[in-house]
Amino acid sequence: MKQESRLWNLQTLLSVERRRLRAALRKLALHPAVRAAGLVFGAALVLIIGLAPLSSFLVEGWLRQDIELRSQLIVRSIKNQVIANLSKSNPDLVPFLERITDDERLLAVGYCSDAGQMLYATSSMPSEVTCSTLAHAKGDAFDLVLKDGSRVHVSSTLLRAGATSGHLLVVHDLSFLDERTGKARLYTIIGLIGASLAFGLLTIGVVGALMRGWRQSLQSAIAQIHGETTSIRQANPSFPIGRDFYALLDALRAERTFAEGLYVEWSPSRLSELLRDELPGAQVIIVSNREPYIHNYVDGKPTVQIPASGLVAALEPVMRACGGVWIAHGSGSADRDTVDEHDRVAVPPNHPEYSLRRVWLSDEEQEGYYYGLSNEGLWPLCHIAFVRPNFRESDWRQYTAVNQRFAEIVLSETTADDPIILIQDYHFALLPRMVRKLLPKATIITFWHIPWPNSETFGICPWREEIIDGLLGSTILGFHTQFHCNNFIEAVDRFMESRIDREIGSVTLGGRETLIRPYPISIEWPPRALAGQASIEDCRRSVRVRFGFPEDMRIAVGIERFDYTKGVIDRMKAVDTLLSLHPEWCGKFVLVQAAAPTRSKLAAYAELQSEAARLAEEINARHETSDWRPVHHIVRHHEQDEVYELFRAADMCIVSSLHDGMNLVAKEFVASRDDELGVLILSGLAGASRELSEALIVNPYDAGQMARAINQALRMSQGEQRQRMRLMRDLVRRHNVYGWAAKMLLDASHLRERERVAHPGL
Repeated sequence: MKQESRLWNLQTLLSVERRRLRAALRKLALHPAVRAAGLVFGAALVLIIGLAPLSSFLVEGWLRQDIELRSQLIVRSIKNQVIANLSKSNPDLVPFLERITDDERLLAVGYCSDAGQMLYATSSMPSEVTCSTLAHAKGDAFDLVLKDGSRVHVSSTLLRAGATSGHLLVVHDLSFLDERTGKARLYTIIGLIGASLAFGLLTIGVVGALMRGWRQSLQSAIAQIHGETTSIRQANPSFPIGRDFYALLDALRAERTFAEGLYVEWSPSRLSELLRDELPGAQVIIVSNREPYIHNYVDGKPTVQIPASGLVAALEPVMRACGGVWIAHGSGSADRDTVDEHDRVAVPPNHPEYSLRRVWLSDEEQEGYYYGLSNEGLWPLCHIAFVRPNFRESDWRQYTAVNQRFAEIVLSETTADDPIILIQDYHFALLPRMVRKLLPKATIITFWHIPWPNSETFGICPWREEIIDGLLGSTILGFHTQFHCNNFIEAVDRFMESRIDREIGSVTLGGRETLIRPYPISIEWPPRALAGQASIEDCRRSVRVRFGFPEDMRIAVGIERFDYTKGVIDRMKAVDTLLSLHPEWCGKFVLVQAAAPTRSKLAAYAELQSEAARLAEEINARHETSDWRPVHHIVRHHEQDEVYELFRAADMCIVSSLHDGMNLVAKEFVASRDDELGVLILSGLAGASRELSEALIVNPYDAGQMARAINQALRMSQGEQRQRMRLMRDLVRRHNVYGWAAKMLLDASHLRERERVAHPGL
């Protein structure tokens, strides 16, 4: 209602002013000053005659640049697929090329061999465009006039596929140029005529009267919006009209942004504003297994440590912006000694902004709930990384009991009957339903940070129905990608009696609806760890001195938790393949592999760490010299400032996940590069590849392809690096973690209102 009232007042204001201006213009028609405007109009005609052709020339030039840029983008996006197809024993490019020519301006695509033969071409390829025309062209792009008199633009790009090479031709239709240039001439004439008339009107000496009327109308409209009388405003002529008017427009713009999800620069203050306007007075509670701050004893003193966790990296900035309570398992050796009598501690330590409520688990509970069902059962089941999931009845009992304990603690921490509860990840699949029973009015947003497998794979789980039912206690259930949303809905369809609305993406079970939505998670912008960082050159110098690298050494980094889903082994094999295929990089290239140990009690993780250490030694023994070894394998926890220093010192970052919901390391590397240099090599099996398409996308199971990507990154020009990095940085900046949280909270706000209408008794 508030927004509708403001819009109505603004519309009324504009209609009044239109009537006033029309009346004033009628009075001006016979004013002597109008004659002076005639002279101005005559001068404008001379300008029109001279500038109209110039505008056509400029527009045509801009359109040509656009066509050439489009051609480059098309080639850049398909060349890897073209090269891969040409490398096959029986290549057939035509079906692939036909699919790309749906664009109305893109006329045809073809491929010429070095011998001048058109090997592949779409059916729409003009007969006048032949491989022989390339020999007569003066450059890689040229125009060609067809027999029917129409023009086409041909772009030729050299491609190399193994030992062979050829030219990829992209043909655009230029028939729209004449139409656009004609419109440009028309709009230029109309614009200059309008400008001349406006300039002439400015010479009329009654503008002051019009401005007084405009001022009075503004005062009246603003008084109505603020619930004040017009007479009060008229009695105060010093009232700042412009400031209030723009404040009104800002309020309308902000409300429309929140309501319609338009782009804004999301920040902590903007997120707090959203909470205040859309969810006034709402308490925010986050529940996760991993805590954002761990207190461990170091040399007998409690020391704060931030865990190496993408979940923590994403949620901690949101919690600082929202305030509230974060409930998590207290796992640090000094955690019990740093909480108050209610098991709470204010965090961040140096500038507290929210409360961390720690939950204590016994060793038996840890074994069953965390190491057992969560990480030996659900983790390998969902990641499909070829590690067999283990399901034990005793683990399930502990998992259920711990979820129930967290539900009771959520209830004890609530200060209202309708809090907003953000439940995180696969450790708490049963928690949403348990909380729903205790707090029927709560808005429960559950985010599943790991992939959700297809229904056939998920059917392996003995407690599939209980897990799905638990998650459907949520108001909103979020995943990183639409693909994972679809997999979940398919699992519901296969195993549960429910009503599914695929059009809006919702599941109704037991009379309550759950929205299933993709929310690609991100990082804060700008990252806090970047604030205290030295310059790029200083970071390079520091890392080179620490590892003993010479100035010209090219550095690749891999940074993550030591998990079998992260592709650490595959990354090392790719480096081995690179040095075997391209020995020219021996002594000039290193991989710094930094991995934080995790879940070392589990056999699969202990074996992975042993295998990685053994493989690093083998690769070094095969390629090393007296003063150089290619793999530097560092197994320890790295603080955020160390991670960002490595990012800024590196020439490339390799993210080779075998399966990943998102992988925030990729986004952190992009955010760290304020010099807009560096190359991101990114697994196509990580959710981040759906967003960061300017990275070099690879199949981590293909060591040869990864080696070629590393070689491409090493040879990439700084100009191309900047083009790619600017696009990725712009995406991470616009779609940061505050925007991620805002989208979920906006959806929660709308559902909150709907549920209050649909269930007034709840």
